[in-house]
Amino acid sequence: MNENKPSDSQTLACVFCRKNDDCPNKYGEKKINEQWNLTVHYYCLLMSSGIWQRGKEEEGVYGFLIEDIRKEVNRASKLKCCICKKNGASIGCVAPRCKRSYHFPCGLQKECIFQFTGNFASFCWNHRPVQIITPNNYRDSLPCTICLEFIEPVPTYSILRSPCCKNAWFHRDCLQIQAINAGVFFFRCTVCNNNDIFQKEMLRMGIHIPEKDASWELEENAYQELLQHYEHCDVRRCRCKEGRDYNVPNSKWEIKRCQSCGSSGTHLACSSLQSWEQNWECLDCRGITYNSGDFQKAKKHTLSNTNNVEINDCLLEESSPKSSRQSPGAQQKDLMRQGNRFRRDISTMIIELGFQIIKKPKRLYINKADIWNSALNGFRNQKFNPSYTIEVAYVNESDNFGTEHPGSKQEFLSLLMQHLENSPLFEGSLSKNLSLNSQALKENLYYEAGKMLAISLVHGGPSPGFFSKTLFNCLVFGPEDTFPTLDDVSDFDVAQILIRVNSATNVADLNSIVNDCYNYLELIGCLRIITSLSDKYLLAKDILAYHVIKRVQAPFESFKQGLKTLGVLEKIQTYPEAFYSIFCHKPENLSAKILRDLFTVHTSDAQSLGFWNNYLQAVEDGKSATTLEDILIFATGCNSIPPAGFKPTPSVECLHMDFPVGNKCNNCLSLPITNTYKEFQEKMDFSIRNTLRLEKEESSHYVGH
Repeated sequence: MNENKPSDSQTLACVFCRKNDDCPNKYGEKKINEQWNLTVHYYCLLMSSGIWQRGKEEEGVYGFLIEDIRKEVNRASKLKCCICKKNGASIGCVAPRCKRSYHFPCGLQKECIFQFTGNFASFCWNHRPVQIITPNNYRDSLPCTICLEFIEPVPTYSILRSPCCKNAWFHRDCLQIQAINAGVFFFRCTVCNNNDIFQKEMLRMGIHIPEKDASWELEENAYQELLQHYEHCDVRRCRCKEGRDYNVPNSKWEIKRCQSCGSSGTHLACSSLQSWEQNWECLDCRGITYNSGDFQKAKKHTLSNTNNVEINDCLLEESSPKSSRQSPGAQQKDLMRQGNRFRRDISTMIIELGFQIIKKPKRLYINKADIWNSALNGFRNQKFNPSYTIEVAYVNESDNFGTEHPGSKQEFLSLLMQHLENSPLFEGSLSKNLSLNSQALKENLYYEAGKMLAISLVHGGPSPGFFSKTLFNCLVFGPEDTFPTLDDVSDFDVAQILIRVNSATNVADLNSIVNDCYNYLELIGCLRIITSLSDKYLLAKDILAYHVIKRVQAPFESFKQGLKTLGVLEKIQTYPEAFYSIFCHKPENLSAKILRDLFTVHTSDAQSLGFWNNYLQAVEDGKSATTLEDILIFATGCNSIPPAGFKPTPSVECLHMDFPVGNKCNNCLSLPITNTYKEFQEKMDFSIRNTLRLEKEESSHYVGH
């Protein structure tokens, strides 16, 4: 399809309605195919009664084949419009026994209703659906909640009422314009924000809701200002002679931002900070933090009295004898119940986030043997924008010729997430929490890790799958509403202290433990007077809260800021139950059926296709030296299916070749055509096993040096 100049499009008439108008809000986009000398309004085509979309989206006009369009035009040429009395009426009323036919513009003029969903039904003015409204007590006019002009609150063709809010009324034209601008993901009731019930009713009443992202989300660089760091000294007396906006990294005139809000700053010298490692808070945040009582400092050599402290929850294995408030488990269940209102498919939500990506390529030069540093350099580049389309080029530093090889974006993101999971930024075995790494904090690596994870998800990367439930809850509900357990402690010595505290059977044992660990408890501010055995619950809670949450407060805040990239954290907090499945659990194990369904077959060789299916089953049954994950890595570079799926869709083809070849850029697996299954299996095993072994050796060779 070719886009013509406005002057050209105005002179070509739609083959269905014969109008020259180019009005997308009323008639849909006007498409012109110069090759076939064909002009058509999208809505005229979509609502025509005798045509179906038989092609792919890119074929013909939105999947309507040219030959089908010509047949429909020929059919309509024999039908007279019951409104304008001219031929070409391609749309008919779906009501039984109704014989009315009309052009799309004529139907709009006569207040027909066209449903842009299901079978794309059309209803004439006598049979159109209406809104049944119970009698109301409205005496005066009410404002349209979009344009705010007053209207009579009576449902007609031009006036519609929200199905979810009794006092929300709209002009039909206002609703249609808003639907086109907002798209299916943002079109909702302007009063209560309901989108499910609201959209169903609006579709029934003939409002077209396009399947696209909102117009304001598609504007290039619309949120560029959000990516800018705050660089201004806000202390009362700035000592810098060059001014408050002067910023020189790695000097006393470097501007440090407030660790809590990030929207205030100070030169290191202006606040008497000795180094960048020191945290700084603006006056507003400091007042909020210290007034909350959550971070009060423990006085030296004094023990807190427990007489006025209520016993709450056991954070280890036993139950507390008292529970004066709702337990953490019940609190989180309530929050999860609230989240049930927002249950949605995780892949759909990640695809929605992907609508932010604009078709402006940004190439990253990646050394697979040093995936972390090359990715870090690419993401920190001033010209890098998270919403740009990522292209990957693999380079090798030992190659004197500087050769570049096209790389798979999804393979790169998969390797990057594997490195991140095993990096010193996290601690734990399977379920990981943030660690405390002063060097990483100084280099702002926690922020970069959060940003990398967000970018990976939105750009089609794999599920993280390694977060602990505690870390995930901190991100969703906040550290103050998260309660860690013994499983979150990876430090052996701390775990032993907690086990001893939990195992205490009398006050004497508990005091003995406190005395043995006096220096440690004093250091972390958890010393307390022991007056009863139940004090062990509060002591265990304090130790856990410090070690798992307060100790890593600075890394957590930095990581959280990075995860806000492309709106990922906001989405997680809105739909926690959906994102929990991919952040805290590994993807389901692959099976022969999953891979068969995943790969699109592009071959007519029945024998080779049979060999392929038999091979997948043999691998699943353990009768091969390879695994199903090996096959997926060989073809796509990923060991699991990303939440958003593969782009392009993985495919299989059969060729006359000696060995199979995996094209990770196109997710294509080329299979050898052989005479016997035994020969097929041997070639598959040999190629996959040796290819993956060589790739691992290259990576380990770099690490060894």
